[in-house]
Amino acid sequence: MMAPQGRGIAGTHDDYTFRILHVSTGNVCRSPITERLHRHGLQRRLGTELTSGIVVESAGTWGHEGAPMETHAATVLADYGADPAGFIGRELLDEHVIRADLVLTATRDHRAQVISMGHSAGLRTFTLKEFNRLVKAIDPATLPGPDPALPDGGLVVRARALVGAAAALRGWLLAPNAEADEVHDPYGAPITFFRSIGDEINQALDPVVTALTGVPARA
Repeated sequence: MMAPQGRGIAGTHDDYTFRILHVSTGNVCRSPITERLHRHGLQRRLGTELTSGIVVESAGTWGHEGAPMETHAATVLADYGADPAGFIGRELLDEHVIRADLVLTATRDHRAQVISMGHSAGLRTFTLKEFNRLVKAIDPATLPGPDPALPDGGLVVRARALVGAAAALRGWLLAPNAEADEVHDPYGAPITFFRSIGDEINQALDPVVTALTGVPARA
């Protein structure tokens, strides 16, 4: 069987690995929450042994290199049963963007910063809420289904098709207002605000993970 084709941009890509990069400012609050909730959602749907085809990472445009995530962020993750352990903050580098098949940012400013780095990032970079809105407009029946003949079960082919479909819809399905695509920074805020941001992120991620995997969330 013919292997799925790579994106044809700079860098070397594994045909059976799809990399998702979450980007915020400091990489200690929003993007760590999003990264670990995304991993948790994949594991709940697919089982730990079946998620190897999708790699979920994060970085910050002004990232605190080597820093742990904020304590309140870790608490939010624990609320959802996700694992905050072992997280290490990173500053966003060219190599992270080059390797990523999909970049999901907290805000439009972050999206603009990623795109300004080049590396053909424009068609694969969205805010999280923007991608959520686009994904919900895509008919799942138009996406590739499981393929047991592939090492990743067909996850990577499906994920790349999803990104392409979302990019094609972007100019037709606009945000209702300027704030609709923003996840605000809870840095320095009380735990109640962190939990509200965690809920925003979790609600935005759920349809994304379902579309990526073709598996609805477990009750």
